[in-house]
Amino acid sequence: MSVILTEKAAAEVRRRLDDQKADETTMLRVQITAGGCSGFNYGLAFASDFSEADDTKFDCHGVPVVVDKKSALFLEGTTIDFQDDLQGYGFRFDNPNAVKTCGCGSSFQA
Repeated sequence: MSVILTEKAAAEVRRRLDDQKADETTMLRVQITAGGCSGFNYGLAFASDFSEADDTKFDCHGVPVVVDKKSALFLEGTTIDFQDDLQGYGFRFDNPNAVKTCGCGSSFQA
């Protein structure tokens, strides 16, 4: 399993799925894309598409998660948490493969 959602992050994903009245085929897609101030951007999106050949699918605290093969190489061991306090609001990535991260926390260099 390349990515781990904390219980708090999984609860927030489930809340958002409920808010959007998503059906049971909807999954959380975790991916990286080229760009950002450090080289790669983290991405989270709801998706219903899944390719057995290109994606890994797993369950994390009741949330179906999908990661494509390319992203999995850069996200191996990454923990996604959710922060909701005076210092910030949103999903936070703790990626042990990142050699450099930007100040906003949404991009990294591997």
